[in-house]
Parts: sequence; structure tokens; C-alpha cells
Amino acid sequence: MPKVGMQPIRRSQLIAATLEAVDQVGMSDASIAYIARVAGVSNGIISHYFKDKNGLLDATMRHLMQALSDAVHERRAALKDDSPRAHLHAIIEGNFDDSQVNGPAVKTWLAFWATSMHQPALRRLQRINDRRLDSNLCCQFRRVLPPAAARAAARGLSSLIDGLWLRGALTGEAFDTARDLQIAYEYVDLQLAKV
Repeated sequence: MPKVGMQPIRRSQLIAATLEAVDQVGMSDASIAYIARVAGVSNGIISHYFKDKNGLLDATMRHLMQALSDAVHERRAALKDDSPRAHLHAIIEGNFDDSQVNGPAVKTWLAFWATSMHQPALRRLQRINDRRLDSNLCCQFRRVLPPAAARAAARGLSSLIDGLWLRGALTGEAFDTARDLQIAYEYVDLQLAKV
């Protein structure tokens, strides 16, 4: 019989082990057995908590998406300026938070994107993530731009964020976050100058 309160601890441990395993060997070689070894548990523990590798990947991606949401929320909550520009900057910064650009997170996001094209449950998570970003951006642009222009500006900024993130991820080096933020900020300035 497992100890009371052990489930959240064990789930966190297995998600951390998944991130580490994907960082070390990639998604395809991060088998249940490999992840279990990294976590220091039996394969059966993973099956007990997540059913299979897809369940574990789903939980790991939900963990990364929650960390992204938290990073954006914390920045927005700390704003002293309620302007659309300030909120847009906070959203951009949250997407380049260390929780999203560290080695294990980067490799897991990349593997997730590739895998989501073939697995409906993961594709659904990807759509949720995309829509959340687009909606948050559009809401801020809509405060100053007409609806069609706001949607276009939001789509452009979400594509720019994803593109900068992807280019940073594929270099194999640490992100140049300051440069990427500046590029995104300049795009925001160009869009808001249309007012």
C-alpha cells in the first residue's frame, strides 16, 4: 500500500526523470525502462501512475505547459503598468523563461512537437497551447487595434515567438534571450505604432 500523499511526489519524480532522460538520449530512446532507471524506480511504478510512455509524455508536457502559464502569470501579476505593451512584453518574457529554455525542457518541447503530429492526445495539447498564446496576445492587441488587425498582429507575434524559440533551440547552445526578447519587443512596437 503506497504512503498517503506519495502520488504527487512520485508523479513529480517521474516527470523530472522523463525530462532528464529526453535530455540525455532523446524521446525515441527514452524508454520506460530507461526513465525508470533515471528515476530509480521499477518499470511498474511508471505503469501504475501513467499507464504507458504516452501517458508519461502527456503529463510531462502538461507540467511544461503549466510552468509556461505560471511564468507568464507571474510576470503579468507583477506589472505596475497595465498597458497592452507591458502585458505583451510579459507574455513574451514568459515564453523565454528559464523553465522553457533549459536543456531538458527544450529537447522535450521539440520531441513533443514532432510526436504531436502523430498522436491525437498530444496534438490536442499542442492546439491548447497555441490557442492560449494567440488568445492572450490578441486580447492585448485588441485593446488598441481593430479586431482583424489585432488577430493578425497576435498571429504574427505568436509565430515570431515560436520561430525565435525554435531557432534558439536548434543552435544547440544557450538561448540568446536578450536578443530574442528585443526582436519580439520591436515587433510589438511596430504593431502598436499602427494606432
